[in-house]
Amino acid sequence: MPVVAKKLFIALVLFITSIAVGVSGYTLIENYTLVDALYMTVITISTVGFREVLPLSDAGKLFTAVYIIFNLVFFAYLISTVARYIFEGEINRIFRRIMRSREVSKLNNHIILCGFGRNGRRAALELSNSKKRFVVVDIEEISLEKYPGADKKLNFIIGDATQDEVLKLAGIERANTIITTLPRDSENVYITLTARELNPGIKIISRASDENVEKKLHRAGADYVVMPDALGGFHMAHIVTKPFIVEFVELLSGFGDSDFMLEEITYNEMKEEFRNLPISKLDIRKKTGTTVIGFKNHQQGFLFNPEPSTVFSGHDVMIILGKESAIKDFKKTFTRHLKLTGT
Repeated sequence: MPVVAKKLFIALVLFITSIAVGVSGYTLIENYTLVDALYMTVITISTVGFREVLPLSDAGKLFTAVYIIFNLVFFAYLISTVARYIFEGEINRIFRRIMRSREVSKLNNHIILCGFGRNGRRAALELSNSKKRFVVVDIEEISLEKYPGADKKLNFIIGDATQDEVLKLAGIERANTIITTLPRDSENVYITLTARELNPGIKIISRASDENVEKKLHRAGADYVVMPDALGGFHMAHIVTKPFIVEFVELLSGFGDSDFMLEEITYNEMKEEFRNLPISKLDIRKKTGTTVIGFKNHQQGFLFNPEPSTVFSGHDVMIILGKESAIKDFKKTFTRHLKLTGT
């Protein structure tokens, strides 16, 4: 239980105790009836100034004086606790929002993730694991404690992602990618249109639940449209028809216990001395233990299991397979800086 909630609970217990003490005191000391004792207790606690039911004895006056002092202390405690609960909590929320806005304003070439539902949380977790810089936009504040694995330092903007001002607050003009995972297709279409207008060069990845919306999203400016329901059914069918292929792909995607992983290396990441050379000259497998399994050529498209004579030149992307330690060795040997994807 939070500290403030505990204090409120203690205040409630003290209030009930105060009523019980007052009723018992006036009943025992002044021989009041239960109704008279309760009435005397209430007017004493509230300090309204009404006259007592019957003249008090010296013992009754002494009890009343002590009782009034106790209740003054109690109400001071109650007021301070309630004020702290209301005002301090609100001030903390305002302060957190200001700090988040300041952090987001420093970001460039980052990712904006609209929506923190099931798909949004999964995307956020993957982006966090890949050390990507991103901002989550959701219409309501989310308690990250509810989501195991979520980064507690997550940049979070509270607002409607369909509003231009909210996207600007998330840095839409400086971002390089926006992912929209909202449950309503109409909202995803609207965000896509707005994002493309505010940042013509941004990469847009949008979720769709209806096949008819896919074309609309592409027309609105989406680069990629993902349909989770269709992918789910496709995946389940492949578990039946191609179970071992599915298992292998899941291992490479990080869903299994294997430490094998796929990594993509762009031409610009390579050190100068390793550019414009054929794969055979790089001798990647011998030096690092990784394997080149694919090649994205800007003219020919994807090349699977490329020939040793394939030259790694401008705008090309190399896809390598290996254990995490081997991937690090590759980057230490061949790239200009040691990093895993997104760092």
